[in-house]
Amino acid sequence: MSVWTFTLFVYLVLSITAFVLIMSMLILGKRSDERSSYSQDKTPPQPHTADPATARHLSNVNIPAHNGLRLLRPYPLRHTLSRLAAFRSESSGAVVIIAALSMPLVAAGMGLGAETGYHYMQQRKLQHAVDMAAHAGAIRLRAGAEKEQIEAASWQVATQTGFMAEDGTITVHTPPTSGPRAGVPGNVEVILTETHPRYFSAIFVEEPVHLKTRAVASVMPSNSKACVLALSPTAPGAITLSGSTNVSLEGCDVASNSNAGNAFSIGGSAGMTVGCVHTVGEATISTGLKIACPAVNTYAPVVRDPYADIGEPIPEEKCFTGSKDTQIFEPVPSPNGMSLLFCGGLDIKKHVTFKPGLYIIKDGDLSLNANGTVTAGEASINADGATFYLAGNAKLRLNGNGSLNLKAPTTGPYAGILIFASRSQVGVTHEILGNAGSITQGVIYAPSSAIRFTGNSTTTSGCTQIIGNTVEFTGHSTLKSSCETSNAREIQTNVMVQITE
Repeated sequence: MSVWTFTLFVYLVLSITAFVLIMSMLILGKRSDERSSYSQDKTPPQPHTADPATARHLSNVNIPAHNGLRLLRPYPLRHTLSRLAAFRSESSGAVVIIAALSMPLVAAGMGLGAETGYHYMQQRKLQHAVDMAAHAGAIRLRAGAEKEQIEAASWQVATQTGFMAEDGTITVHTPPTSGPRAGVPGNVEVILTETHPRYFSAIFVEEPVHLKTRAVASVMPSNSKACVLALSPTAPGAITLSGSTNVSLEGCDVASNSNAGNAFSIGGSAGMTVGCVHTVGEATISTGLKIACPAVNTYAPVVRDPYADIGEPIPEEKCFTGSKDTQIFEPVPSPNGMSLLFCGGLDIKKHVTFKPGLYIIKDGDLSLNANGTVTAGEASINADGATFYLAGNAKLRLNGNGSLNLKAPTTGPYAGILIFASRSQVGVTHEILGNAGSITQGVIYAPSSAIRFTGNSTTTSGCTQIIGNTVEFTGHSTLKSSCETSNAREIQTNVMVQITE
């Protein structure tokens, strides 16, 4: 039953009830008057006379007409005045009259009250819808979605929770444009409006009722940080440890965005020591997993790619034409800033230093002692403030006994990034092999390709982050993540979304 039908029903019930009450009280009042009249007729009032003789004389006297009008006798006049006085003081029917006059007002008040309640209910439903829409948008924001995806999620959830799109509008802002969080990233503002017709109040106001609600959902910062992140949304074994692998991650967690049943997989005699494991899907674990948290955090929220907004360099500058056996490389001005483009790859077999800037590898691999032709201690890469970009299908191959002493830039467009593999790479695997005793500070970032650690790979100092489509450990690897001073972006895990406005 609609609110309008219910209101009409209430109005009819009240009207019928008022009619029955009025008729009942009128009937009772009539019977009371009849009893009162009967009692008065039995004992009619006696005229006041001085003595019986005078009374008989007055009753027989005919009072002549005056100007053609016949004057009433004294007794009928006094009787009429007495009846008028009695009517004036009579109060037994006053309640009926007041009730009869009040009933339309009471019925109208009930109707207006029902209409007000209806619009209040619609306002609450709209507020619920806008809260859910903002929350859904913030969840997509947490996962790193684009603005269009955030708007689509907000619209879909709003319509599924009672918002009537044909009667209103939806507006999504990220960041918000009003309120205390205006312009603050990490927040989603949703505004819903609806238009509803009036019912009883249309007697007084013709304009329909306009409802408007607003909500802001915020992605709350987390104290849980990861240093290994697999971005693939569906890959089985997105993070895998196999064989006799023994991995130690100091001061950080691992996270897999895969929804597979084995999004994180550790088997055989493999072991891992880590703060905690977070997976969107499920995990296959063994006794070799040592975690500081109570249990593996399965069905966890998607972890946002912290570098998703970083644009890729455009390898259109002139290729480096100098000797690749040079021991010191220094970038030059280019459309990408200070950079060098190595066409055909770069294989390092000696001690090489890279000055601060961007180094682009195209049509080949970036490798350290690729074929193991030099002895231990004869090859190394040293860079402070350098970023290496792997264009196209260029691979990273750090093999043999070479060592790394790398620090990513702390300022500029590639702050915090050591290795940046193109997002267009498909089916490419980047390898860190052998006994590469290293100091690295920055992120190895390959969002569309695989990263494999094999052999005895150790990064004993600095801030090391691994972000790949998938990540595999098959050797003895130690990573340390202490990123307070490197300006690398945090990989926040277990991030919550909260309605804040």
